[in-house]
Amino acid sequence: MSTFDPLLLSRIQFAVNISFHILFPMITIALAWVLLFFKIQYDRSGDSQWINAYRLWVKVFALSFALGVVSGITMSFQFGTNWPGYMETVGNIAGPLLAYEVLTAFFLEATFLGIMLFGFKRVSNRVHTIATALVAIGTSVSAFWILALNSWMQTPAGFEMIDGAAHVTSWWEAIFNPSFGYRLLHTVTASFLTASFLLAGLSAYRWRRGDRTPAVKAALRTGLYLAAVLAPMQIVIGDLHGLNTLEHQPAKVAAMEGLWETRKGAPLVLFAIPDATTQSNKLAVTVPKLASLILTHDLDGEVQGIDAFPDAHPPVGPVFWAFRIMVATGLLMLLMSWLGTFAMFRRGEPGPALTRGLIWMTFSGWLAVLSGWYTTEIGRQPFLVAGILRTEDAVTSVPATSIGATLIAYLVMYAVLIYAYVSVVFYLARQAGLGTTKKSAPRAYGTSPLTHESTSPEADHA
Repeated sequence: MSTFDPLLLSRIQFAVNISFHILFPMITIALAWVLLFFKIQYDRSGDSQWINAYRLWVKVFALSFALGVVSGITMSFQFGTNWPGYMETVGNIAGPLLAYEVLTAFFLEATFLGIMLFGFKRVSNRVHTIATALVAIGTSVSAFWILALNSWMQTPAGFEMIDGAAHVTSWWEAIFNPSFGYRLLHTVTASFLTASFLLAGLSAYRWRRGDRTPAVKAALRTGLYLAAVLAPMQIVIGDLHGLNTLEHQPAKVAAMEGLWETRKGAPLVLFAIPDATTQSNKLAVTVPKLASLILTHDLDGEVQGIDAFPDAHPPVGPVFWAFRIMVATGLLMLLMSWLGTFAMFRRGEPGPALTRGLIWMTFSGWLAVLSGWYTTEIGRQPFLVAGILRTEDAVTSVPATSIGATLIAYLVMYAVLIYAYVSVVFYLARQAGLGTTKKSAPRAYGTSPLTHESTSPEADHA
């Protein structure tokens, strides 16, 4: 173990931690707003399908929220244990932004989450709805501060370096740095797509088990319709974000596109096996001049390649493949959401092939988010903070054996937790439909014998 590089092990360990952590905020940010939608629909119509849907999904939200908080704590430890140079150099900016997140968002979420989970029969309906709204606002405010910090690390602004440490000269410029708006919009939309496919996939699972209650149909429609609208929007937002990245982080775009040499009329590389040794692409399938057209809006526009950034460019292979996995997953989500929406409008219910497909894509949002996250974070290398702090200059002096041992512990713990989370989510779905699948007439909307789902608004208030 001592022959391993502490820098490489520290990078892998942080990647493992953040990969696990990001899964859960990407559900809760959007799911909180979906729960508010369910609650408002119930308040407006008195239709029990909405509160029945709320009752299942608030449990999924609580589980996701808990794992997000716990995994966030382990990440904060790593700033001190594995990356002491990070806080020494940019702590004057990172520290306050993280503190703002705790003060303005986490306390808001934590305070009203209890009312949201346990207060339905203990407070008035209006107070319960307000609590749900405040939790939704809290999750979004939390995303605002975290993405402000991450964007600042990608495109730092509003600071000056004094004795090797960054000091803020303008908080406005630091927070609203050049890539912040694009990153916030891209990430929040990704969260809604992740939650949409979780809604649709788990509802399809209940449907295939014979649970045809209105609550299942309401959640399925909500997931499909949301995804059908947001998937094409995300493509447009992603394109705008890419153009912003080209302006401020051209080395990252060169790696994403697999462009080794600066050239005019650059081709779009659809498929290739990038070879860092020969600085070329093997088995490349390209479309002539299309990369220049997309990135510069000119068929003969010049696009910088990796050769323009000697000793200051990310590894091409991981960024190239992560970007393509993200795009391919996004296109598949677009196709499935449109097919599902068409089926719901035409037949009023999903067919067998659609439900099977949606179940397989229940966690497709996670795949898209992780591949997008790797594109962003690996694409920032070799810098921890672009142009200010190299990753190798911030790493710990802790022996590789210690880092390796804790890395193994994290891997085992996260594998167990992911398995437990997925198992519990599907268990909750089965329990929500308990009774329906044992009866012979599950299709009688509004007359469900569900023990967990009331069909009477009056009973909901009892």
